[in-house]
Amino acid sequence: MSEGRVEEAYVRLKERAVNFQFRPGERINEIGLSRELAVSRTPLREALNRLVTEQLIDFKPGLGFFCRELDPRSVYELYELREILELAAVRKTCESASDAELKALNDDLLANGLTYVGNTVREVTERDEAFHVAIAELSGNHELALHLRQINQRIRFIRWLDMSSRVKETKGEHKAIMEAMLDRNADRAAEILGKHIRRRMDQIVASVKESFSNIYMAGPEELFDRQFEPHED
Repeated sequence: MSEGRVEEAYVRLKERAVNFQFRPGERINEIGLSRELAVSRTPLREALNRLVTEQLIDFKPGLGFFCRELDPRSVYELYELREILELAAVRKTCESASDAELKALNDDLLANGLTYVGNTVREVTERDEAFHVAIAELSGNHELALHLRQINQRIRFIRWLDMSSRVKETKGEHKAIMEAMLDRNADRAAEILGKHIRRRMDQIVASVKESFSNIYMAGPEELFDRQFEPHED
């Protein structure tokens, strides 16, 4: 089996799974995908099984592969887990990261992480994720950073929606978190970060409803490839 063919199929299928180009609960047509991607069923299934492991799609014995459900309870629990991981990370980073590492993160945030006008929702969200993952990496716990990346993939659709409506607030919170870390104020950094991440169940339900609207009506690309205009600054 060609590893290159598996990797190519995996990357293309992962994009669709994260973006919900497969609709929630929809059975994935392996024959159609095999023709569309010009790969045989064996590398296709290898790629699909990798996505099952990452919990981006589901497998039902005897029935096949399915797009994961967009369920408010599951999304809420992922946000709870994200908060637990990130609060542990920011406290450890305040304690153990070097001054040079914190300065480098601050420099990158000032150079690339606070501007958004002229960038798409996708691009701004990528920078948002990068900032949070960088904090986790500076904690020195590689497993923590790995699990945070996996969670980010599973809630990315919701985060795109959040970013499209509260980008200015998000950037201000990032700056405040960074300032607290530079001061080695772990309690302050954790307090701001917790508020930044924390979501009530009713907010999650509203976001999921909006997600369904974008999946079935507007189309994800229409929202996520939209550029932020100067008046949104």
